[in-house]
Amino acid sequence: MLLFIMALGLSIIFGLMGVLNLAHGSFYLLGAYIGLTIWRLTGSFWIGLLISPLVVGLIGILFEKTFLLRFYRRTHLDQVILTFGFMYVFVDIGKFFWGVEIHGLPVPALLKGSISIFETQFPIYRFFVIGIGVMLFLFTWLFIGRTKLGALIRAAVSDRDMVMGLGYNIGLIYSIMFAAGVFLAGFGGVLGAPITGVHIGLAEEILIITLIVVVVGGLGNIYGVFWASLLIGISETFGKALFPDFSIFLIFTLMAIVLVIRSMSKEVREELQ
Repeated sequence: MLLFIMALGLSIIFGLMGVLNLAHGSFYLLGAYIGLTIWRLTGSFWIGLLISPLVVGLIGILFEKTFLLRFYRRTHLDQVILTFGFMYVFVDIGKFFWGVEIHGLPVPALLKGSISIFETQFPIYRFFVIGIGVMLFLFTWLFIGRTKLGALIRAAVSDRDMVMGLGYNIGLIYSIMFAAGVFLAGFGGVLGAPITGVHIGLAEEILIITLIVVVVGGLGNIYGVFWASLLIGISETFGKALFPDFSIFLIFTLMAIVLVIRSMSKEVREELQ
């Protein structure tokens, strides 16, 4: 579910906007660091979970309006160079303010403890994360597919110029979408901090696995990203437990298999046509 929350934000930005944002992992890291700082100041995990994604979303809007706006009509390579560079800028900001040590964010008191299922103990906090992920999936799926604003977003993806011609503010739509994707990254950072800890290398680690999820699930396909998150997440967990030296190989193998099958299916469709 943590992978899904991250992949959902990246899928909104990459799949729906057509913007390849390689700084997405650093927004996750900033969310975790800001949440950690708020917890140290207030002693409340919940305040951090509420405020940190909003701060990260604001940073995302400033980044989009100041730099990324000029790159919407340029090639993906230009977008990659820009966002990849800013990933290291944000990581260095993290080093400057929080250092390179590994930090921990404790589970809130309300969600401490575990539940016994078939004589196996499962932490309550993990069920909380699962519940949040499922609710986000249902909300996003219904919002994109069943609301007027969702239809407008899909129309902006299909034909930007037509939506502008109808009088809609395409810049505002893109800013909202980018802010939503970055907000989810910051939200996932705070939510995942009690599980993964907070450290500088988290930005690259989460970005790589999230890109794999988005590729396997399909760009802009919320339903596909949800199931791809489960597939990749479970495969990674079992891989680390059973074949620790080949866990990353297993994930990339799954991605390759999916891409080959998808390519073969496309060729079959073209032959039938």
